[in-house]
Amino acid sequence: MKIKDILEKTRPVSFEFFPPRQADGIPAVLETLDELKVYSPDFVSVTYGAGGSTRAFTEEITFEAKRTAGVEVMAHLTCVGQTKEEIHGVLERLEAEGVENIIALRGDPPRGSTEFVPVEGGFQHATDLLEHVKSNFKFGVAAACYPEGHTESVDLGSDLKYVKMKVENGADFLVTQLFYDNRHYYDFVERARAGGIDVPIIPGVLPVLNSAQVRRFTALSGSEIPPELDKLLDKYADNDDSARDMGVEYATAQVRDLWDVGVPGVHFYVLNRSYSVSRILDNLTIPGHHRQD
Repeated sequence: MKIKDILEKTRPVSFEFFPPRQADGIPAVLETLDELKVYSPDFVSVTYGAGGSTRAFTEEITFEAKRTAGVEVMAHLTCVGQTKEEIHGVLERLEAEGVENIIALRGDPPRGSTEFVPVEGGFQHATDLLEHVKSNFKFGVAAACYPEGHTESVDLGSDLKYVKMKVENGADFLVTQLFYDNRHYYDFVERARAGGIDVPIIPGVLPVLNSAQVRRFTALSGSEIPPELDKLLDKYADNDDSARDMGVEYATAQVRDLWDVGVPGVHFYVLNRSYSVSRILDNLTIPGHHRQD
């Protein structure tokens, strides 16, 4: 089923996984998916890995999840390191395996580089990839958005123009970058609606697992760490277990607030671990997403 059709019927809860660096790590990812399946996710997504380096594993996990997990899958697809013909081949393989949904992304520049440069014969922007997908296939397609602005955008206004281009080129819905202050999400939705963007905008939530990791992720994404969370990260900087438990409580409050105001769904960045998201969902009362052992 296409996720755009799911969005018409319910407010989905979804989980995002990433491929391992080595093939022998794939069973562990599938095991985590199996652990979280008891919460009846409406779909799961599988990222492309840094620089597209693990894209073969992305496909393998996507296909296996589609075949055996009994959940809808959204495959990530980026412009990184591939020609248009190679990307077209990926799309054909996804289609042949019955995958109906992708999220089209430009992808990040290689590590150590500040500028994205496509390979010769590749796509320059996510909008180009979206246009190609919509012109040649029947996938449901999502795109990314950035409540606090993309790190390469000069300002929030120009950032919104690029988001609108993604929708105009066929994105059925948007999934946000991580954020830790819900006000950024609410403000972004308000700007988007005022700018003529009317597709569902699903907030992406990343529970804190440890202090150093969150500081690294927010530095890379340009996301703000609110003062309250900043103090907690300092407090638990040397205690990962306490930081993780704090992260469960923080994300529970964050998701409860989002859900209560009527967001179209919630997308959890689970980082291939089940503990935090399991406890967050145990803390909440989201219809249809209680533990089903």
